[in-house]
Amino acid sequence: MPPETRYLRLEGDRIAYQTFGEGPPDLVLAPGSFGHLDIAWEDPGIALFYRTLASWCRLLMFDRRGTGISDPLPPDPLPPWEGYARELGAVLDEVGAERAALLAEVDAGPTGIFFAATRPERTSALILAHTTARFVAADDYPIGLPAADAEALVAEVDRLWGSEDLAVLVAPSRAGDQRFRRWFAKLNRAGASPRAAQAFLRALLEVDVRPALPLVQAPTLVLHRPGARLIPVAHARYLAERIPRATLVELPGADPTLVWETPQLVLDHLEGFLTGVRRTAAPTRILATVLFTDIVGSTERAGRLGDRRWAELLNVHDELARRVVEEFGGRLVKTTGDGILATFDGPGRAIRCAAALADELRGIGVQLRAGLHTGEVELRDGDVGGIAVHIAARVMAAAQPGDILTSGTVRDLVVGSDIALHDRGTRPLKGVEGSWRLFSALRP
Repeated sequence: MPPETRYLRLEGDRIAYQTFGEGPPDLVLAPGSFGHLDIAWEDPGIALFYRTLASWCRLLMFDRRGTGISDPLPPDPLPPWEGYARELGAVLDEVGAERAALLAEVDAGPTGIFFAATRPERTSALILAHTTARFVAADDYPIGLPAADAEALVAEVDRLWGSEDLAVLVAPSRAGDQRFRRWFAKLNRAGASPRAAQAFLRALLEVDVRPALPLVQAPTLVLHRPGARLIPVAHARYLAERIPRATLVELPGADPTLVWETPQLVLDHLEGFLTGVRRTAAPTRILATVLFTDIVGSTERAGRLGDRRWAELLNVHDELARRVVEEFGGRLVKTTGDGILATFDGPGRAIRCAAALADELRGIGVQLRAGLHTGEVELRDGDVGGIAVHIAARVMAAAQPGDILTSGTVRDLVVGSDIALHDRGTRPLKGVEGSWRLFSALRP
């Protein structure tokens, strides 16, 4: 019998999840951004693959919000990778798993990379299969798919969604099996609506998690079939070269998935890799979004109010900042006299926190400006340091009164959400090499 499907609640929404087998180790399966927990078990190939894995580990599986049998996306969704990190953290808490290995395939790859870089203390190992840190080509990423070809691919997937023809693209080794094609079409239709599938895929075209690669501290296995045409093997080689503890294994065949082609070979690689993983030291650096704020015209205002009334206003500011940062899941590192330094494990909530804090303080006649950057942060006995902190401070310094200003890195990571960012052009940042493209956020 397939495992029982249960629900947990996160921010009022229900997330469907399953556990199967016994650990350690615990292994989270993310076979793409959308699926259906119950229907997946109807395929004998998937059922055998999962049961074999569960003979030596505990499998953790869940349907993301907006997919399968979980609740729809909330009206103000986070970026897909940031939302996934929240959901996976909730699943781990629900089943009592302190740490887990994560197997992310195809379009779930960026979510796996993001989770491992922002939550290293919860990631024991990372497995990336037929995936990439960036899908579309750029001047500094020529191995990506040209933008016009990427758009054509998304249009083709949209045209084929829910039909048997999509199986030929995704599982060519099973294309001659009519039963499989019919079941695969049903899985697509149940996993996500055409509109939801388009939203996930379009976000994939814009995301760029390359800055996160050097911050993945978990042992990493990169699996790829060079014959898979959807994602060329150059992407896998790029990942393996830039993730510090990564090993690349090139598999025979042409399926851009692991389950149906040479499954026993894949299972042998997974067991050998995961059963040999050892606990790593506590992380001293993580991928984080750094938020700096300050009060506009603080010096002049302090002069007008006098020391006592200015100190009272700052006390109210500090109390509000602590409450709002905690409400949005951040960490208030310190107050800075007339502002704050806070960190978040995702830029979406950091931007929303800055907007909420600005709205709260406007009620007492205080105007803020804010700057955000996502990058490597060093953990230092309750404080934080590193170039990302310095850049965030310089982004804030470039902000106008009332601005929430972000770096281009933040912009690349909030695609797929309802957060609107407007290009403010390129400019130098004092003490930081090169020119930086900055964006301003409307109230999300």
